[in-house]
Amino acid sequence: MPVNVPDGLPAIDTLREENVFLMTEQRAITQDIRPLEIAIVNLMPTKAATEAQLLRLLSNTPLQVRVTLIAMGGHVSKNTAASHMEAFYQDSRHILERRFDGLILTGAPVETLPFEDVDYWQELTALLEWSRTHVYRSLFICWGVNAALRHFYGIEKRVLPRKLFGIYPLTSKEHTSRLLLGLDNPFFMPQSRYTTVLPEDAEKAGLKVLAGSPEAGAVVIVAPEHEQVFVTGHLEYDADTLDREYRRDLAAGLDIALPVNYYADDDPTKPPVVRWRTYAHQFFANWLNHYVYQETPYDLTRL
Repeated sequence: MPVNVPDGLPAIDTLREENVFLMTEQRAITQDIRPLEIAIVNLMPTKAATEAQLLRLLSNTPLQVRVTLIAMGGHVSKNTAASHMEAFYQDSRHILERRFDGLILTGAPVETLPFEDVDYWQELTALLEWSRTHVYRSLFICWGVNAALRHFYGIEKRVLPRKLFGIYPLTSKEHTSRLLLGLDNPFFMPQSRYTTVLPEDAEKAGLKVLAGSPEAGAVVIVAPEHEQVFVTGHLEYDADTLDREYRRDLAAGLDIALPVNYYADDDPTKPPVVRWRTYAHQFFANWLNHYVYQETPYDLTRL
């Protein structure tokens, strides 16, 4: 079954060209089925690109998924047109009476800032607190992991001496986890971050590390009942996302190293080697099926 998306969302054209199965709101209302309600809190500056990346992965299951895009109402996006935000996003402060089967919180380019200096920090913590009682399962990505671990478990982010940047092999530490079902060991995941999570910090808080590496730290972390999943990398990234980040930082004069394990022969004039796409689709399908669909109540008022 397809992802149910708002009529007119620009990502529709992009994904249909890739034969990704989407359904507009008008078509969905003719089907007698309760779709999974998934809220996406998109904190990334390139919102349209992130929308397409996440919708692509959410579409790859037999389940119908209805997506609600959420933005921080107290923050003005500098890289996305106001008309786009008004047409497709809801203010996080206006959805606090709603309930969702799943929540996805993206990363944000604010890693090096103290949490309290992020202009929407108070609004975000209110949303995280709301998720305790109004969301069945949550998936946090990159800086979203930092924010959630700080809010829920008091785990402070660990700043790296240099940006972790590239495609890293990760070793599974939990072979019976349905979240990693079908993934190789090791499997690959893009990383683009200035912070890390130490396994001992997560385990001390009662969390379980499912996958990671000495270089990347704890990458896939779960709460005891998988009600919260934390992924410090970017399985959703397109083939050229790291390339665009690399060239952007070079043009800005930043001290940025070549992304590891990314370009063929480590030559940035050659195309990237995409070795994470299959894992991305399998991971999101596992999360949606085993930890959201199979367990969420049919009547969301029971949350």
